[in-house]
Amino acid sequence: MTSWLRTYGSVPLCLLLCCSVVSVCAEASSAGDSSCWSPSITSCTECLRRGPQCAWCFKEDFLDGVGSSQRCDLPVKLLKRGCDPEFMEQSEVKVEVNATISSTQVSPRDISIDLRPGSEASIVVAVKQLERYPVDLYYLVDVSASMQENLDHLKTVGVALSLRMTEHSSDLWLGFGSFVDKPVSPYINVHPSKINNPCSDYEIRCRPAHGFHHVLGMTGNMSEFTRVIKRQRISGNMDTPEGGLDAMLQAAVCQRSVGWRPEAKRLLLLMTDQPSHLALDSRLAGIVRPHDGLCHLENNVYTGSTRMDHPSVGQLSDKLLENHMYSIFAVEKQQYQWYEELVRFLPGSYLGKLGLFQAPNLIELVVDAYKRLLSEVAVSVSVEDKAVSRYWVSVSPLCPNGSTAKDQSCSGVQPGQTVYFNITIGMHSCPADGKDEDVTVMVRPVGYNESTVVRIHSKCRCSCGSTGSCNDDNQSPCRGTQDSHSQEQRLDHGPIKDSDRDSNWRCRAGGSDVDCSGRGVCECGKCVCERSRLGTVYGKYCEIDDFSCPYEGGLLCGGHGVCVSGECVCEDDWTGESCGCPVSTATCQSANGLLCSGRGRCVCGKCLCDDPRQSGDFCERCPTCQRTCQSYWKCVDCHLSHGLTQKEAGHCNTTCASLVGYMDDISVQTGEMWIQCMYISNDSCRYRFQTSSQSGQAQLHISTRPECASNSRLVGTFLSVCALTVLCGLVVVAVSRLLLQKRGLAPGGAAEDVGYHCTGKDLSYIPTSNEKTVTYRRDRLPDRPVEMHIQVPKMPLSDHWQC
Repeated sequence: MTSWLRTYGSVPLCLLLCCSVVSVCAEASSAGDSSCWSPSITSCTECLRRGPQCAWCFKEDFLDGVGSSQRCDLPVKLLKRGCDPEFMEQSEVKVEVNATISSTQVSPRDISIDLRPGSEASIVVAVKQLERYPVDLYYLVDVSASMQENLDHLKTVGVALSLRMTEHSSDLWLGFGSFVDKPVSPYINVHPSKINNPCSDYEIRCRPAHGFHHVLGMTGNMSEFTRVIKRQRISGNMDTPEGGLDAMLQAAVCQRSVGWRPEAKRLLLLMTDQPSHLALDSRLAGIVRPHDGLCHLENNVYTGSTRMDHPSVGQLSDKLLENHMYSIFAVEKQQYQWYEELVRFLPGSYLGKLGLFQAPNLIELVVDAYKRLLSEVAVSVSVEDKAVSRYWVSVSPLCPNGSTAKDQSCSGVQPGQTVYFNITIGMHSCPADGKDEDVTVMVRPVGYNESTVVRIHSKCRCSCGSTGSCNDDNQSPCRGTQDSHSQEQRLDHGPIKDSDRDSNWRCRAGGSDVDCSGRGVCECGKCVCERSRLGTVYGKYCEIDDFSCPYEGGLLCGGHGVCVSGECVCEDDWTGESCGCPVSTATCQSANGLLCSGRGRCVCGKCLCDDPRQSGDFCERCPTCQRTCQSYWKCVDCHLSHGLTQKEAGHCNTTCASLVGYMDDISVQTGEMWIQCMYISNDSCRYRFQTSSQSGQAQLHISTRPECASNSRLVGTFLSVCALTVLCGLVVVAVSRLLLQKRGLAPGGAAEDVGYHCTGKDLSYIPTSNEKTVTYRRDRLPDRPVEMHIQVPKMPLSDHWQC
């Protein structure tokens, strides 16, 4: 045997590496952590049966005093509890490919797999379509009386078919056989005069009925084939169905008699005009013995026809696959539907419908069937009957050139192309006796004379290292201990006393008078710790437990570690006393890629801001940080007083941040990290500056371009505003006067037509008064109504207005 990493024939090594990898179930998730441990587990075998993710620790002093069930857990849990990998028994899947067997069409040819219950393995089988195959074509013809005309048409098929097939095959051989039905009642007339000549009523000489007669073995001599066909005579039977399936099985399994060539594509052509008998039909004739699937030809005549039942469809399918047969059914259209249902259960089958079995039609049927069958590549996977219920198989074809996959096959495959089948085999359970077993799985490409043999070795027992001691409950803990303890007493304490025999001093810690710390029982001089609902109690004297660790978020060790001897053993990505702090700082990375926006530290997966005014998950918010502008005014004023030069900047180090720079234009450096500020100097000039603390140290950038305004500009601006105000008032007055004129109220309007005008001399105008009496009544006044006198001045209409 050799490693499966080799390249087999034309199979690319990279594809095998990608697709043939062994797929053992992944580590159980948090939801599956309890899938391994159970208080009912007492042995290594029971542990590994719970799934391929489970492991058994057979280290002798593993968790002293703990029950056997605690030895079964996930490998990562056992490692953290102190079980070394060399002391672990776990499911190991091993795949080996035997590359010593040569292959032309199918590779690899031989594979060995080691499996445990619950595990699975994947392999890749490559099937290559060759360009030109030798072809063996066997005609299996129904020679009942209704086939007389069709039998005559066969006489000219041989030579014409041979010439036509030269386009597709390098070498064509033909064979011939005939069938009718089982030669027993009620299938044939058993009257003495009808047995030898079923056609005696029609004065025709017919041959006796027969189940199957092999007439001509495979030959490339077309003249011999034509001569044999011309000598054939029809026969007869009583019922409508024929014995076609019985004859097909014999033609397939009797390879030596028929002469099938190992290297050739094998085509079995059945010609009939009636349906065929199925299994159990022979009970009408009193034949109840099932068919054994073997060859029963003597002198080319089927001798088991009257002793065994017709084969079942499943049995026939297995024999066709086993002997690499393609089957072609040439039937008349009346029986097309019956055979259409049949071919669905026979892999590598083709159904042709013919009105008449004429030579051109038969030739086209064979050529079309050959091309169709070879362009579809399929595999059949079978498990030994004894173990079929304990294994499952999945097949996924990888078709070339993007051709579509149909079930377990690829269609449209051209010569020279290769189809890859990814086959996964899994094991459900072990045999009832629990022993290891060897099982053979056959992977047969339909119609190919090469196949892949998969040899599975099921491992149902634990080896537990070189000593074979698994330290489970199946091995007595007291075995050999009594003698050793007695010997220890003799060496260390002198002769054994009766009190020593009764004492359990080996189960007591130094100076203690309590067995197993009060949390277990002493058996055979060794503490067996009690089972607690809170966790595990263990240790030589049951002095240790795994539930006294701190909790985080309501979970022991935060759910990210295991409790060992009162301390949390964290997983690789977690730390802290209770495993509540992630090691990674990814949760503190802000959107700009900085850790805590450059304003804090990452502590236990969260940002701790340097400035208490800063807030947010990433210290990105600081609503009061804008007030820091005023705190830098003294610094800016100091730099202004020294001329904003680098030579003099050192004088301001005592009042300013050490990182101070000058820029012509500070607007080019913007963002969340920079705070924009402004300072107004004594000369009324404005200086822009910006601050930042993104690197953990304050920075200050001062603009060297002041924004100043002169007095002349201020006076001009004031006068301009005043002139604009006066102009706006005049415009308002003019618009108002124009509106009054339009309404006839202003001088020069429509009122001038009345002739009223005012002069300074017209001073004698005295308004007149008219008296009016208005009476108001109130309903509830008992005395009299109230009268009110109102004087209204009046002016004659003829008088002029006085100004």
